[in-house]
Amino acid sequence: MIPRMKIEIVTIGVYGFTEEGFFQALIDHQVDTFCDVRQRRGMRGAQYAFANSQRLQERLKALGIRYHHFRNLAPSQATRAQQKLADKDAGTTKRARTVLSPAFIAAYTEECLSNFDSREFLEEVDSDAKVIAFFCVERDPTACHRSLVAEKLAGDLAAQIKHITP
Repeated sequence: MIPRMKIEIVTIGVYGFTEEGFFQALIDHQVDTFCDVRQRRGMRGAQYAFANSQRLQERLKALGIRYHHFRNLAPSQATRAQQKLADKDAGTTKRARTVLSPAFIAAYTEECLSNFDSREFLEEVDSDAKVIAFFCVERDPTACHRSLVAEKLAGDLAAQIKHITP
């Protein structure tokens, strides 16, 4: 465990939120540090255009929320392909998925979390971070790798995780 001032860890996805609802949720949870763990930071369609990187960063800055992009915490194409295959086998789609497959979890853990250093991460996000949000697109946190990152950090910090959902 890493000694440190107590921080809160939250996760949030974009699907299911309106633009105003999304940003209000961040305000309501007093998020001061926003960690984007997507590989591609663009969203298709007008409904979620607010989550496109540039617009998202501008709005967060206006709200006084620090933005960080951690591409190294995004699953590779090969790891995503394992989840896509599991979704196909289960007869579900990415947006309808409610859990990650064991194969994806194992691959993601090996690929991204085996060398994840919580101390280095905290130094990178800022020493005065109080509420750190991990962001990706999926509505359900258990269907997204952001929950795995949050669990790893929470375990190292003995912290609780709050999942923000619409």
